[in-house]
Amino acid sequence: MSVIKEYRTVSEVVGPLMIVDQVEGVHYNELVEIKLHDGTTRQGQVLEVQEDKAMVQLFEGSSGINLEKAKVRFTGRPLELPVSEDMVGRIFNGMGKPIDGGPEIIPEKYLDIDGQAINPVSRDYPDEFIQTGISAIDHLNTLVRGQKLPVFSGSGLPHKELAAQIARQATVLNSEENFAVVFAAMGITFEEAEFFMNDLRETGAIDRSVLFINLANDPAIERIATPRIALTAAEYLAYEKDMHVLVIMTDMTNYCEALREVSAARREVPGRRGYPGYLYTNLSTLYERAGRLVGKKGSVTQIPILSMPEDDITHPIPDLTGYITEGQIILSRDLYNSGYRPPINVLPSLSRLKDKGSGEGKTRKDHAATMNQLFAAYAQGKQAKELAVVLGESALSDTDKLYVKFTDRFEKEYINQGFTTNRTIQESLDLGWELLAILPRTELKRIKDDMIDEYLPKTSQEAQA
Repeated sequence: MSVIKEYRTVSEVVGPLMIVDQVEGVHYNELVEIKLHDGTTRQGQVLEVQEDKAMVQLFEGSSGINLEKAKVRFTGRPLELPVSEDMVGRIFNGMGKPIDGGPEIIPEKYLDIDGQAINPVSRDYPDEFIQTGISAIDHLNTLVRGQKLPVFSGSGLPHKELAAQIARQATVLNSEENFAVVFAAMGITFEEAEFFMNDLRETGAIDRSVLFINLANDPAIERIATPRIALTAAEYLAYEKDMHVLVIMTDMTNYCEALREVSAARREVPGRRGYPGYLYTNLSTLYERAGRLVGKKGSVTQIPILSMPEDDITHPIPDLTGYITEGQIILSRDLYNSGYRPPINVLPSLSRLKDKGSGEGKTRKDHAATMNQLFAAYAQGKQAKELAVVLGESALSDTDKLYVKFTDRFEKEYINQGFTTNRTIQESLDLGWELLAILPRTELKRIKDDMIDEYLPKTSQEAQA
């Protein structure tokens, strides 16, 4: 058994980084323990090794560290999370320590928070519908098990309410396996943390959830570790306990800001908007941990949530996230200002795997057809409303006026369901048909006649006969 050496050769402390000289046998990502002169202990992780120097990122900040008196031990192991099925129903800080007043977790094992690389050949294709209870997602931008589908929000938009709603309502239909939610909150305020904890407790959703909360005043280094710790817990529950796990990560913008802060402290050459050049690679190490594995019953599905600075979808964070993930749900400030909740802008939103989780045997056979028809009708109705603004309502044809009526009701009744309404996919489909009945049957060109005969409300068919 190798002897763990203790070093008293700290040469420099800069922000969250510490330089240790004359080290031997130290490895990247190794866990570090720093004993201060007052007897307290802090933790860190090796960020870089050059010859006999090691750069350590500190998890609890660098204030109070005396260069001459600090004692540093390199443990020889990576940062690990103690995992157990007892984690479900508990609340932890960003480093995985319980903060809900409950007992310490008795671990079944310890897992490296960076996870293991998944062989692409061992991945199973995502194709099972996850019901969130939100029509604009379930019907029009279907989420499937094993997918990574981000939410692009903006400052002041209600993404935290949407995240809590999904955490409460999400479920896999017709599945024998248990469903769990792993919630990772990064850089949030105390009030936001209270909102998430109280919401899940009051609705009983805490019983199937694992919360990891990193507050805005916690160290930036902890913020970088939080999503990895959450994903490690999710992988354990999915692949070793056969659970369907939905991972909600908010706010990824705060995570990326922490990366930028550490990069600046390391004096690295900045990339776009000051973010490190490896931002894409770093984000992919998180997002690519979603998926299903051949031979495993469980799965990891991700909904990362990010707030776009100045609502700019070309900003590096949403831009790179869009390249890695399989679509995006976009929140609209215009819909929000009009009082619609959740303010999901369905036209630019997209789920690239929506066709894999819909249809007969999964949702209903009319799912794809009504989805396409609703998209087309809403787009045409928006165009008609814009035309009316320019030329006046008198310039619209009778059909155009019906499209305007459809669009208004679509936004008020379909999108604007509130944060407490939990619709089944059947209810969303039926509501879609009710709205399509506003239009002449001849306008329903994306739906087959036999399907129209079966699902279009009879009163509408009789009126148009």
